Amino acid sequence: MQVALLVPEQEWRQLLADVQRLKATEAATPALAPTPPPAPDLILTVREAAHYMRLKPEGVRNARRAGRLSGLRLNEKEWGFRQSELDRYLSRYNRRPLDAPSTPAPLRVAA
Repeated sequence: MQVALLVPEQEWRQLLADVQRLKATEAATPALAPTPPPAPDLILTVREAAHYMRLKPEGVRNARRAGRLSGLRLNEKEWGFRQSELDRYLSRYNRRPLDAPSTPAPLRVAA
């Protein structure tokens, strides 16, 4: 079964002009290169995560239990944490990771 659609001539010419403009714009715009997929996220153990975040391993475990930090089970006993999740946690609680250079506060001497 075929369908026929009646369109007024003026509207048809307007649609053709729109299509021609779109084709011209598309031809003038350079094709964008596809973006590469993001690098796989590094998964750290509890000890590695604690070292990265400058916390004790128990602090990382407590943050996970409290729901402030999401982790994934590596096996029956151990948990792993994505580095992007650790970075999100650090930025949320205004902490610096181990890789960030730390600037010590200037010492004040009482006179």
